[in-house]
Amino acid sequence: MALQNAEDSAAETAPPPKTEEQPKKAPPAKQTEAPPPKKKSDLPKKGDNAPAADEPDEHTSTVRTNPRIERAHKRIWADLRDGIDLKSLARMDTEAAREEILSAVNEIGQFRSLDLTPAELAQIAKEAADDMLGFGPLEELLEMDGVADIMINGPKVIYIELNGKIQRANIEFRDDQHLLTIAQRVVGIIGRRVDESSPICDARLPDGSRVNVIIPPLAIDGASMTIRKFTKEKLTLDKLLDFGAMTPSCAEMLKVIGECRANILISGGTGSGKTTMLNCLTNYIRKDERVITCEDAAELQLQQPHVVRLETRPPNLEGVGEVTMRDLVRNCLRMRPDRIIVGEVRGPEAFDLLQAMNTGHDGSMGTVHANNPREAVTRMENMIAMGGLNLPQAAVREQIASAVNVIIQVQRLRDGSRKVTHVSEITGMEGEVITMQDLFKFQYEGDDEFGRIIGTQKSTGLRPIMYERAREFNLEEKVLKAMEEAYQ
Repeated sequence: MALQNAEDSAAETAPPPKTEEQPKKAPPAKQTEAPPPKKKSDLPKKGDNAPAADEPDEHTSTVRTNPRIERAHKRIWADLRDGIDLKSLARMDTEAAREEILSAVNEIGQFRSLDLTPAELAQIAKEAADDMLGFGPLEELLEMDGVADIMINGPKVIYIELNGKIQRANIEFRDDQHLLTIAQRVVGIIGRRVDESSPICDARLPDGSRVNVIIPPLAIDGASMTIRKFTKEKLTLDKLLDFGAMTPSCAEMLKVIGECRANILISGGTGSGKTTMLNCLTNYIRKDERVITCEDAAELQLQQPHVVRLETRPPNLEGVGEVTMRDLVRNCLRMRPDRIIVGEVRGPEAFDLLQAMNTGHDGSMGTVHANNPREAVTRMENMIAMGGLNLPQAAVREQIASAVNVIIQVQRLRDGSRKVTHVSEITGMEGEVITMQDLFKFQYEGDDEFGRIIGTQKSTGLRPIMYERAREFNLEEKVLKAMEEAYQ
C-alpha cells in the first residue's frame, strides 16, 4: 500500500542530517491545538514515498521571494527532518499525518522563536506534508479549478493550461531528483515503474487524471511529466452546450446518436476534448447494457452499473508480460459485451474494433487522432495496415464503411475554446471510395472584441441514413427536430 511504502522510500530519499553544530535541537514533535490544514480530497488515501531531498535547505515547493520566510522554511525543514518519526508517520492515515506535521512545524516555530505568523507556519506545514505524503508542488495545481493540463518540462519549468490558455506556473521542484521521485510516486500508485530501463510510462492519478512520464536519457533536460486533469464535476452534453461547444440542435442529434446504438468514432487533435465527448455520449447508454472499456490508462468515467474496465500492461523488467490494446479488444469479444469502448485507437486494434462493430456489438465507440472526418477514415486504414494483415485496400474500406456509422469531429480553436466542428455520417461505398455526408458543420462567423471566435454548427438539411435506425428506437421525431433548423 502507498502509505506503507513511505517507510521504505523515506529511508532512501530523505537526506542525511547535517553534521555542523546547531545552537538548539528541536524537541520531538507533539500534538498541539493548532488547526489542521485544509483537507486534500484529491490525495491518495495512502501515500507512496517520503520526499527525495539531497539538500533540504534548498527546498522550494512554491517560488518564494520573501527572504525571511525562505530562511525560516529552511530551518524548519532541517529540524522537521531530524525530529519527526517517518515510520510512525507512514502508519497514520493521511489526515492524521498532516495534523502531526502541522503540530511539529508549530512547535519548531515556537522553540526557535521564528518570526512567522500562524498562516505562514500553516503554509510551510502544508508544503512539507505535500512533499512527504502527496505529490509535492503539484498539489497546488491539482487543487486549482480550471486547470486542464499540467506540463512539466524539468524541475524549474512548469506550464499549465488554465481556462483554455497556456501559461507559466509559479511553482518549482527542488531539483531533478525531487521531480523524479514525485514521478515515481505517481506511477507507483497503479503498480507501474519508470526508470532508466523503462523511461516512458502512462499512469493515472486517484481522481482519474491521465499522466505521462518520460525521463532521461530520453528526456534531455530532465524528467518531463504531463498531466491531463479531469474536472471533479461530471460533464454532460447539456453542460457542453452551456460552454458554447455546440448548438442545441447539434446536441439533440448527438443524444439521438448515443441512444440509438450507432457505432461512433470521435476524431480530433491532442487536447481537443475527445475523451470528454466520449464520456458525455456514454451517458446515453442504457443501464441494462453490459459495457466493456479498454484503455492504456483508465480515465473514462461511466455511470452505468454494468461496466468492466480493462487496462493495458507494459512488459516487466525481463521484457515479458506485456498486454496490448489488441489483446484487450480481442478478449472483450469473449466477455459477452453489448458495447465495446476503446479509449484511444492507435494501432492494429482498429481492425478488431471494426470486427466487433460488424458482429453485433452495436453502439461501440472509440477515439482517434485526426484533423477531420475524412482523415479519420484514412487513419483507420493506416492503423489496420500496421497490423500486417495484408488485406486488400478495398476490403479494409468495406469493413470501415459497414462498421462505423458516425464520425464526430472536435477541435481546440485558436482562442482556446473547444467545439464540435463536424457531425458526419458514413453512407457507404462508391467504387473503392468511402462516401460521407455532413449532418452538422461548424461555420466561422468572426471574432468578438475579446478575440473569442464566433461561430455555430449549421445543419446541412440532408436526410440522415441513420433515420431508419432512429425509428427502431422511436427517436425519429428527435432527428427531424434536430435537422429542421436547416429550413428555418
